Amino acid sequence: MREIRYEVADGIATLTIDRPDKLGAMTYAMLDAFAGHVAEAGADPRVTVLLVTGVPGSFCSGIDLADLASRSPADRGRPDGDGGGGVPLLMGFPKPVVAAVDGMAVGMGAEFATQADLRVVSTRARFRWNFVHRGLVADTGAGTWLLPRQIGMGPALRLLYTGDDLAAEEALSLGFATSVHEPEDLPDAARALAATIATASPFALTRTKRLVLDGTTTDLAGHVTATGVAIHECFASADHAEGVAAFLEKRRPRFTGR
Repeated sequence: MREIRYEVADGIATLTIDRPDKLGAMTYAMLDAFAGHVAEAGADPRVTVLLVTGVPGSFCSGIDLADLASRSPADRGRPDGDGGGGVPLLMGFPKPVVAAVDGMAVGMGAEFATQADLRVVSTRARFRWNFVHRGLVADTGAGTWLLPRQIGMGPALRLLYTGDDLAAEEALSLGFATSVHEPEDLPDAARALAATIATASPFALTRTKRLVLDGTTTDLAGHVTATGVAIHECFASADHAEGVAAFLEKRRPRFTGR
């Protein structure tokens, strides 16, 4: 599909929303293609990091309302956010996700950005959870579940209740954005962050993400137990052996994710 582009290189899968004439508004066909590529990246051993982005000046302005209006109410909602098992799509993705946002992230676009693990944004990035102005709640659940954990209950409720824009600098000050760049510098900055993450052990990265997200709903004792299981898995992994060998031999590790 022309509007959803996917490529893999150097351990990074890049998923691009390419519909600048509609500011990245997603039709249901685009959403299906997007979700399919997310699943593809999750299953691909060549992929360590997923980079979700748009084209210059455009990220995702939400669902295409004309496409939405053409469907019956029963066929509009996707309560699990397409992630399966009740988990939003990018949160259910087992590997690190970086979102590079240049322009508007509205509705579903803001939800996708929220679901990402890290957000690298341009100075013209804007995030808008405008669901209440369409008679809706945040459609994947990320805005109401994850956003308050990321930026605090008060700021999250203000954005959800008002539908006001969250600009780049405020996003940075709240910890929602990892870094802010001029638009022309954003692709390189996002790629550099993804490339840095891709040098780490895929085996350890997937377990780290799972521990962090599961830890939001687990008590400390349960989290420590889960950490113990993960660390024993790591000790037995080929990636751990390679990491130690690379350190002793003063070379870069060649991780395999096993």
